[in-house]
Amino acid sequence: MSDIPYVLEDQFGFVLRQLVQRYAVHFAALVPGALTPPQFAAIVVLRQSGPSSQNELGRRIATDGATIKGIVDRLTRRGITRTAPDMQDRRMLVVSLTPEGEALADAGMAAGPAVTEAALGTLSEAERAQVIALLKRLL
Repeated sequence: MSDIPYVLEDQFGFVLRQLVQRYAVHFAALVPGALTPPQFAAIVVLRQSGPSSQNELGRRIATDGATIKGIVDRLTRRGITRTAPDMQDRRMLVVSLTPEGEALADAGMAAGPAVTEAALGTLSEAERAQVIALLKRLL
């Protein structure tokens, strides 16, 4: 037995991992289309901002180039997005939503408040705002 005073349950990473796991359960249950949170973030950005280069989309959802490629590939295989070469720079891909992707983004955004309620429902509005503000400060 160690003499080092360390309480796992009080560590930020341990608590954060539990919250992420719990959030993922709520997200999967409430957001339609069997999307992962990063896939959902990608289609929301496309729905709100329009077509985007794959690289810019990755930056907008805070993911690296290899990861965004996988996200876009999976969404495209499912008919949610489509890609085309950029007209100014044929080496770049432009990602856009299909009509099915637009409908899925709209349905997912409509479900968003329910996901937040499920995840933060035990907190008051002021506490929710405080949690979000504190987490943003850590970024």
